[in-house]
Amino acid sequence: MSDSTAAKIKRLNRIAGQVRGVAQMIEDDRYCIDILHQIAAIRSALAKVESQVLKDHAACCVAEAIASGDEAEQKQKFSELVDLLEGTRK
Repeated sequence: MSDSTAAKIKRLNRIAGQVRGVAQMIEDDRYCIDILHQIAAIRSALAKVESQVLKDHAACCVAEAIASGDEAEQKQKFSELVDLLEGTRK
């Protein structure tokens, strides 16, 4: 496992713990604003993992498609990225 993969797994495990913590906060009927702050922190942490995975995809999969010279593969990789980005804007 690469250092990058290990770091992403570690961060995702931390996020999972935060999610369990929020569930406990809700069960304990904690103050709504405190819960919302934790949810915002989770969203931010998840966005960082998403960003790293996207960077990895661009550095590996998209770069390989460009280097291959295969126009169909290049179009497919860029289409995947566009579809992903359009989906996050909806």
